[in-house]
Amino acid sequence: MTMKAKILYKLFPLMGLIILFSCGGKKQDANVETPAGDTKMETPTGEKDAVKVRTAIAAFRNVEQTASYTANVQAEVINKITPAIPGRIEKIFVEIGDRVQAGQILVQMESSNLQQQRTQLANLQRDYDRYIELQKVGGIAQQQVDQIKTQIDVLKAAIQNIEDNTQLKSPITGIITARNYDNGDVFAQLPILTVQQLNPLKAIIYVSESYFTKVKVGMTVKINLDVYENENFTGKVSLIYPTIDAATHTFGAEVAIHNGNLKVRPGMFGRVTLNLGVKKSIVVPDAAVQKQAGANDKYVFIVKNGVARYSKVELGQRLEDNYEILSGISDGDVVVTAGQSRLIDGTPVEIINN
Repeated sequence: MTMKAKILYKLFPLMGLIILFSCGGKKQDANVETPAGDTKMETPTGEKDAVKVRTAIAAFRNVEQTASYTANVQAEVINKITPAIPGRIEKIFVEIGDRVQAGQILVQMESSNLQQQRTQLANLQRDYDRYIELQKVGGIAQQQVDQIKTQIDVLKAAIQNIEDNTQLKSPITGIITARNYDNGDVFAQLPILTVQQLNPLKAIIYVSESYFTKVKVGMTVKINLDVYENENFTGKVSLIYPTIDAATHTFGAEVAIHNGNLKVRPGMFGRVTLNLGVKKSIVVPDAAVQKQAGANDKYVFIVKNGVARYSKVELGQRLEDNYEILSGISDGDVVVTAGQSRLIDGTPVEIINN
């Protein structure tokens, strides 16, 4: 036996064992069973599991119709204290923040010729008195008396004009809110002083045209000022502008604010709330209202025949934990209040309110 034959003779048993084990392994793999926990069940095509949701009933309710508007408080009257003609300021008698009375002298302008005018008036008055006596005895004609009387009247008017423009008085009772000159300055363009009336004050609001027939002069309103966080003030509608702004579809209204204690000041920022009566409106819990992603649209899901239906809504007022709904749903609709994140239009739902 050759050497090659001897080697093959020795390898034959080993090759047989390898073949035997290979066949046995394949057979064993074929008999291994898949564990029960790993078995996967497929949902029949087109079927969806019902999403569990909580719901509430949309229902009519009496809702107070209120509307709030931001506004800045303004003085009812603002006076700029200025002379009719330029001149030197002799004396300013008040400072910013001083309260003044109507008729009070605030500024004395230089009046070098005022005394001359008064002296001339006194001389004319003496001449007039003498002319009257002469006219009584026939010493002069009536025409001469009339002429001097005319001169006196013209001079009195001139003196009054000088006095009005040298003694500047406050036309209102109020407070000094601006002073633009010092004693000795020459008046140019800016007013010497500004006086503002503090009682009453006013706020101007711009109201939606839909309320034009509901807002009335004399209507009481509530006012909240940012500087007084926990205090309410009241006012009354004193003036309604007669036209609608075509660009904004609003109309102006002035609100008078009684300010006897002078607690409110011009420039304060606040909110004016109008009470426009009571209206029956559909109300739903605020949890039912969702915001459309990427838009400002609001919507709810309504349950009809076991499925959720998308419905865009228009909101009215927020009423604590509810919303007034102006359009989009009807009285008695079943709205979803929990579970909306898993819903799209047409999703089957199961109500689990209990």
